[in-house]
Amino acid sequence: MPSDITRSTVQGTPIHLTTVENTPVEVVRAPLYPMLVPFPSACFIGAFFTDLAYWRTAEMMWADFSAWLLFVGAVLGGIALIAGLIDLAQRRYLVIQAPAWAPTWPHVLGNLLALGLAILNCFVHSRDAWTSVVPQGLILSALALVVVLTSNWIGWSVLVQRRRVVEVRS
Repeated sequence: MPSDITRSTVQGTPIHLTTVENTPVEVVRAPLYPMLVPFPSACFIGAFFTDLAYWRTAEMMWADFSAWLLFVGAVLGGIALIAGLIDLAQRRYLVIQAPAWAPTWPHVLGNLLALGLAILNCFVHSRDAWTSVVPQGLILSALALVVVLTSNWIGWSVLVQRRRVVEVRS
């Protein structure tokens, strides 16, 4: 088979096509999970601050904002969880040479705990008026904030800063 093929188009201009023989082509896709994690984290952090605003002003708008942020964060957290499971199943990245003090499991479990706290907080925020935020909603938002910040710091330091993640090319 010739390596150069000439074809003509409707307008009569020749097009040269070149075939590539026995050339390995590697397509490496970036993992989806790290791209999706910041969105639910931002929603949970925002929910804490809108809960604080409601607690200080008693303006119902802030409680509504909190409920929406928690709901959107829970949905996006579920999508990030599914993407993380897909990445894990397709083995898009591996953690190598991780010392015993820096495993990735605290990051994974922390994000699952934050997602669980947010779902529970969604149910608390579904109540009416003052009882939807003070005190249980505010406490759950504060706990989710601490867990999200700690978990994301662990994930960032182990997976990104210390260069423990390598892409699998297969």
